[in-house]
Amino acid sequence: MEREYMEYDVVVVGGGPSGLSSAIRLKQLAEKAGTEVNVCVLEKGSEIGAHILSGAVMDPRAMNELFPDWKERGAPLNVPVTGEKFWMLTEPSHISVPAKLLPPPMQNHGNYIVSLGNVCRWLGEQAEALGVEIYPGFAAAEVLYHEDGSVKGVATGDMGVSRSGEQKDSYTPGIELHAKYTFFAEGCRGSLTKTLMERFNLQESCEPQTYGIGIKELWEIRPEMHQEGLVIHTAGWPLDRGTYGGSFLYHLEGNQVAVGYVIGLDYKNPYLSPFDEFQRYKNHPDIRPFFEGGKRISYGARALNEGGLQCVPDLAFPGGALIGCAAGFMNVPKIKGSHNAIKTGMMAADAAYDALMAAGEEGEAEKVLSAYPDAYKDSWVHKELHQARNVRPAFAKWGLIGGTLYTGIEQMLFRGNVPWTFKHGHKDNESLVKKDQAKPIDYPKPDGEVSFDKLSSVFLSSTNHEEDQPIHLTLKDDSVPVQHNLALYDAPEQRFCPAGVYEIMRDDDGSNPRLQINAQNCVHCKTCDIKDVTQNINWVTPEGGGGPNYPNM
Repeated sequence: MEREYMEYDVVVVGGGPSGLSSAIRLKQLAEKAGTEVNVCVLEKGSEIGAHILSGAVMDPRAMNELFPDWKERGAPLNVPVTGEKFWMLTEPSHISVPAKLLPPPMQNHGNYIVSLGNVCRWLGEQAEALGVEIYPGFAAAEVLYHEDGSVKGVATGDMGVSRSGEQKDSYTPGIELHAKYTFFAEGCRGSLTKTLMERFNLQESCEPQTYGIGIKELWEIRPEMHQEGLVIHTAGWPLDRGTYGGSFLYHLEGNQVAVGYVIGLDYKNPYLSPFDEFQRYKNHPDIRPFFEGGKRISYGARALNEGGLQCVPDLAFPGGALIGCAAGFMNVPKIKGSHNAIKTGMMAADAAYDALMAAGEEGEAEKVLSAYPDAYKDSWVHKELHQARNVRPAFAKWGLIGGTLYTGIEQMLFRGNVPWTFKHGHKDNESLVKKDQAKPIDYPKPDGEVSFDKLSSVFLSSTNHEEDQPIHLTLKDDSVPVQHNLALYDAPEQRFCPAGVYEIMRDDDGSNPRLQINAQNCVHCKTCDIKDVTQNINWVTPEGGGGPNYPNM
């Protein structure tokens, strides 16, 4: 079958904060000028918000610009931060750091505790009201190019293909979406974004991105342990002083608490399991009481960009642009990126709208939206990232104590405006030491009350994939998992995956080790694509609508 195609002025790949904001901004500009711009948004999740996972405390700065009347419109920013604590955890206790002594980027006065998934659902409603066409359940699987090499648009994945690659009775070919400009808003480590990075050499002028893995649960806790608007962050235990990471505990409305743990994916010990570190953290004597007698509602995981300013790639290329976390605008000390995602989506929309109007109906729009990266460099997003640029590499250089001291001095005394810029100096997949140089970690068994196993956790993510489809976790070389990863690193993919996707199976006598990929468990966090030692695992998009279905996350 030949693929059908549809034409738009702008196609947006990804229904997250940046993608929806870019579509909204385009329609707002057109409505104000009495012109017409055709915009569509593709979302691989079953609905807008289904794949959105974040802490999240939101800085409303960008939302104020996009919708100055967001409160009147009913945006779900319902819980202002009313209290803030920072604890340095030791194994038996904690040291409390007064909020007033925290660097300004780490203070949350004026921010809101939100479900970013619900914020995106609300943004989707606003977009549709303005005339944006939104297609949930359709995964962009391929970038299309013109003969001159510029981006022509994207094609959605074929549906109804069996695991062996044959067309089933339900086979439906993908649809091509052509556009003058295509915005890639896939979030952290997007599968199409990765191919664009290589094709257009977008990282030539920056460092390789560095990442973290964030694991989150949503709980309903006892009323006496709940304080609406309270934000608690921790660092220290259970991680060693050389591993970057920490926790968040955010008190939402309705006795709900969002709790999570973030670990830098440049960790060294192949025996470390981010999931089990998170479960261990919840058993800390000062943390466990929050959850005793409570009920775990949901679970999820997602990789996040931690590279900051040094790792922002070229943002515009012929026929398209990277926006939001596809490019990596998270502010590490603020532990926030959604406000920057919204703002970069708006800036790309401004550039595209001006180019479309300059070209007119019959003219050819300029290929590269150079106005977008120019606007970024002059924006508060760039200023914010510039001030925060040394925080993450400082922790990589000097560990928990040295990094904390440096960050306090730089951020408190100089507001990040120092004349030097540290380099990250590594790729996360290259940081593991071999198993004979590492100490195995003995994690306690989950108690089923506060700590849990991976499979029961994945169940709460409502993850679902059509089982008879090609495995979307592809291997470049089938021999690498056993002959290299198992032999040298004791198969770290068994531990860095927070969903139990990768298992080493053996015969009854312990012989014949082989890797089993439980792709149906995948929560689309992208950790395997990042942390795999030889980059042998390549995450490609499964059928649209598959993956997690996060409620209120």
